[in-house]
Amino acid sequence: MKVVETPLKDCFLIKPDIFYDKRGLFLESYHKKKFIELTGILKDFVQDNQSVSKQGVLRGLHYQKEEFGQTKLVRTIFGKVLDVVVDLRPDSPTFKQHYKAILDDENLHQLYIPKGFGHGFVSLSETSVFAYKCDKYYHPDSEAGIIFDDPDLAIDWEFPKQKMIISEKDLKQPKLKDVFV
Repeated sequence: MKVVETPLKDCFLIKPDIFYDKRGLFLESYHKKKFIELTGILKDFVQDNQSVSKQGVLRGLHYQKEEFGQTKLVRTIFGKVLDVVVDLRPDSPTFKQHYKAILDDENLHQLYIPKGFGHGFVSLSETSVFAYKCDKYYHPDSEAGIIFDDPDLAIDWEFPKQKMIISEKDLKQPKLKDVFV
């Protein structure tokens, strides 16, 4: 496993060691001891989630507020997504900055997203199966978000906006400046 620092403080791209042979491939998708050795981060993940999305489905930008904030380790099991994270921690030197990465079933990269980040992705393939580990349980009353096309974030989602499939809830999310003054 290789851990690559992203431009955002405390956010890492994880590149697993992949072993190929004539049968296919093998990889460890998570190894707690190795993760701690390489990052110095001790996290106990308590919930695994999975979604299946058609091409063009955009989910995000989501986060959990306050004490229910979640650290996540995300990956694509099947298909291809553009994954986007935004640092929403006001005291962080990378506050309001975003990072994006292609996560797919070929590179098998993962993204470690610390508590206090907004997260979203758009499915770039016909179907995407996306999985994430969380260090805290989902708490519906603490769910929050930022609108995906906030002009202050200027995220290039690398997919035509008019072809995106977005939930009504995600279309009604506030702008960053309305949440974080």
